[in-house]
Amino acid sequence: MIKSFLMLGQSNMAGRGFLDEVPPIYNERIQMLRNGRWQMMTEPINYDRPTAGVGLASSFADMWCSKNQDDTIGLIPCAEGGSSLDDWAVDKVLFRHAVNEAKFAMENSELVGILWHQGENDSFGENYKVYYEKLLSIVEALRKKLNVPNIPLIIGGLGDFLGKEGFGKHSTEYTLINKELERFALEQDNCYFVSASGLTSNPDGIHFDAVSQRKFGLRYFEAFSKKEHIFKPLDNEDELMASSYSRAHTKSENMYIKTMDFAIGKISYNEFISEVTKINKD
Repeated sequence: MIKSFLMLGQSNMAGRGFLDEVPPIYNERIQMLRNGRWQMMTEPINYDRPTAGVGLASSFADMWCSKNQDDTIGLIPCAEGGSSLDDWAVDKVLFRHAVNEAKFAMENSELVGILWHQGENDSFGENYKVYYEKLLSIVEALRKKLNVPNIPLIIGGLGDFLGKEGFGKHSTEYTLINKELERFALEQDNCYFVSASGLTSNPDGIHFDAVSQRKFGLRYFEAFSKKEHIFKPLDNEDELMASSYSRAHTKSENMYIKTMDFAIGKISYNEFISEVTKINKD
C-alpha cells in the first residue's frame, strides 16, 4: 500500500526553488496526487502558482524510499503560497480542501505523516502572540477529522534570511514565530521541529533556494524517521544529496524521463523513438 504524506503550509512548502539549480529527482516509488490519481512525481509537486518549483518534499520522499525498499510513498500537495495561519482556520477553504484531499488519498493509501511549513505571513504585527493557539486548533481538528490522533507532524522553522531584503523584509518577527513553532513541537505529542539553520534564499529574500530545499527535505525525513527534533544541519547532507543524484534509474524511470524530454521539446520525435528503442533493448 502507498504510505502517504499531507503537505500543508505556504509557499516554502509548495516550493519556489529554481528548477534548473539542482538535478531533478525521478523515482517510480514516489507518487503524487494529481487530478485524483497517483502518478510518478515530477517537480513542481505542489503547483499552487506558475512560479512553483523545487520543494522539500522531493528529497524527503527520495530519502524515505532509500530506507523503505518495499513500499511506495504518496505526496498530497495542499500548500498555498502567501497563506496566513488565519487562512488555514478550520472553517476556511484551505483546511477543508486539505481534509478532502487527504480523505480521497486515504481510499487507497495509508496516511502516515503531515509535513507543515508556514509562518512567513505571520511574522509581523505581533501575530506570534496568538500563533500557538491558532496552530493547535488547526492540528487538533485535522487529526480528529482524519481520524489519525497520533499521526506525526513535522514542523519546519523559518529561514534566518528573513526580515532583511526583498519580499522577506517585512517578516521582521520571524525569530519569535520560530520560538512558537519550536515550543509547539516540544510541547505537543508526536510533533517534531526541524531547524532551517544555514539554509539560504532565492534573490527574493523569502523563499528557500533549490539546494536548501533539498537539504530541508533531508532534515524533515531525519525528524520523521527518528521521531526527534532536528536543531542543526545534518553532518552528511551533501553526501546524501550526491547519493540521491547518482542513483541508477529503472527502465520505467528512463522511459518517463524521455517522454518528458519529448513533451517539452528537448528532443525530436525521431530522437525519442531511438531512445525508447535503446531502453527497451536493455
